[in-house]
Amino acid sequence: MFRGIITPMITPFNKNYEIDYVAVEWLINHLIKGGVNGVFPNSTTGESASLSLEEKKELIKKVIELVDGRVKVLPGIGGNTTLEVVMLGKFAKDLGADGGIVITPYFFKPTPEELKKHYGKIAESLDFPLFVYHFPALTGVSLPVQVVKELAREYSNLVGIKITHDSLTYLKQMIWEVKEVRKDFSVFSGLDQYLLINLMIGGDGGVVALSNLAPKLHKSIYDAWVSGDLAKSYSLYLKLLKLSKLIESGTSTIAAIKAALSIVGAPIEPVLRPPLSEEKADFIMFAKELLGDFINYIFRA
Repeated sequence: MFRGIITPMITPFNKNYEIDYVAVEWLINHLIKGGVNGVFPNSTTGESASLSLEEKKELIKKVIELVDGRVKVLPGIGGNTTLEVVMLGKFAKDLGADGGIVITPYFFKPTPEELKKHYGKIAESLDFPLFVYHFPALTGVSLPVQVVKELAREYSNLVGIKITHDSLTYLKQMIWEVKEVRKDFSVFSGLDQYLLINLMIGGDGGVVALSNLAPKLHKSIYDAWVSGDLAKSYSLYLKLLKLSKLIESGTSTIAAIKAALSIVGAPIEPVLRPPLSEEKADFIMFAKELLGDFINYIFRA
């Protein structure tokens, strides 16, 4: 069963918009030092929609090599067609990935029945752990809890879900109803602001963007909760809610995180591929002031 903190990795670019693999290596080491349980390249936070198929393959290959078995590697293998997902999934499995994360298709707006067929075909075709990824604000597709429950019952290699959806009701229903038929089905929050709430109502951790910046803080919240120290977990969670002002105030989550990493001295350019743009001067001033309180949670000695 998968638990803990999994980081949906940003994809660092140089000023020519090429993937910066020196920065990728730094980021991986930063995350592992911070205690994360897994990394998720080709994530939406990693601008996966702007990566070519060859870039996705190369990034998966490089991340698996650089991680070298130290934590789980769960690349994004989602796409708009079932065959595309299966192809990339087989590539990732053959390289030694520990599983794959599959966002719902984001152009065709498939029906619930089509979504079930999509995930069922993927599960039948790929003999390794798979996560469903629900992000309706981005994809425009609603994934009913009942569909996930049926998939979890029918396919043992569908092992969990990442929920990036600002709905406590949906999160609660997913945890309570799906775990009713599959106790080992992992439910992860995709929103930093829901990390502790998810754990408190029976979820298993977070696949959360701000862990690119402060993995030590996220892992400390999780570890305190698991050890039974609710007071410590809650205290740290309040700090995370303060830190989440970064993504609430930024132009985009991706731009805010890249800017923040650059501000604290990480060797990462705040570059995004157009049409996304970098944060502006007023955000940089705000972020510099906010981040002063979080250095100890960003860099582990």
